[in-house]
Amino acid sequence: MKSDAPLLNKLEQNRKFLLGYHLAFETDSQRKNWQQIVLLWFSAAAAGHLRAQFYLGTCYDYGRGVEKDPAIAYKWYLKAALKGHMESQYNIGFFYREGEVVKQNDKKAVYWYKLAAAQGDTEAERDLGYCYFYGYGIKKDEQKAVFWYKKAAAKDDAKALYNLGLCYKHGDGVKKSQRWAKYYFERAARLGNSAASMQLREIMTTSQFS
Repeated sequence: MKSDAPLLNKLEQNRKFLLGYHLAFETDSQRKNWQQIVLLWFSAAAAGHLRAQFYLGTCYDYGRGVEKDPAIAYKWYLKAALKGHMESQYNIGFFYREGEVVKQNDKKAVYWYKLAAAQGDTEAERDLGYCYFYGYGIKKDEQKAVFWYKKAAAKDDAKALYNLGLCYKHGDGVKKSQRWAKYYFERAARLGNSAASMQLREIMTTSQFS
């Protein structure tokens, strides 16, 4: 997608971004005009609007209004990530973790996760904890893993809650505690985590026969 139009000023960038956002997320219509939304976001993104760059990236990531193209999605995410956009930073980390578009690199994934986590991105906090727990791209440190899991768990991230339950069940990075394991598994299960539900059934079965 190319444009020969002059770059928009910040007010015009924001107006186009917000109109696209309204059409995408604030209307009840089941048949959204994603092609129009993409054009609006592209216009703002090409002029440097960070959120438009991120959302345009998601359109290419999921094939909304354009043909799905992870390489173009990565390009737009990176533009926003380099200027500090939190969700884009997490997404770049995810690309490196999965080895999609770019060569798989855990160290680079951790680098981007750290940037996003420092801004409070829940998924980055959880995945940074995962990297610390297993030593992916960074020195293994179970206590730091628990620290980051707790950051994400405080915002009701089901996977982080489940991981904390496992940490307390096995005594990884924390003092072993069935009570705390049960607490975190229960919170994760309430959020729909099926693995946590299985852990709770195991705890209940074990306690019946102990």
